Amino acid sequence: MTTFVVSATTVVMGEQPPRISEAEWFVMQVLWDRSPRTAAEVAELLADETQWSPRTVKTLLARLVKKGALGYEEQGRRYLYWPRISRESCIDAEGRSLADRAFAGATSPLLMHFVERSQLSQDEIDELKALLERKEPRR
Repeated sequence: MTTFVVSATTVVMGEQPPRISEAEWFVMQVLWDRSPRTAAEVAELLADETQWSPRTVKTLLARLVKKGALGYEEQGRRYLYWPRISRESCIDAEGRSLADRAFAGATSPLLMHFVERSQLSQDEIDELKALLERKEPRR
């Protein structure tokens, strides 16, 4: 049995992570939570939520490998998959993409949209206030 340590690598500064489809996000979430995993393990973990066949999961894994989002290692008759990009870099790219498409690249209207339409607990409101205070420009 091969033992190795795998960590998600972040995208090089200035480089965009690959565009991840909605279906591919499900696969990436499973692998970000713990990796490496086999295609069968990924399919089993997604079965209740998606009802995808193992073949569908293998297709998604192959797409993600081709995009450079996943790495893999052959181990006998199976492949072990792991993320080559971080969850944070993908979330950042999705956030930028949404801001660009829906708000002409402006961050403030994007944030106001979500804050106004969300049910926030007092703890969440306090966290947002603290974040804004840290972001306040120094005088």
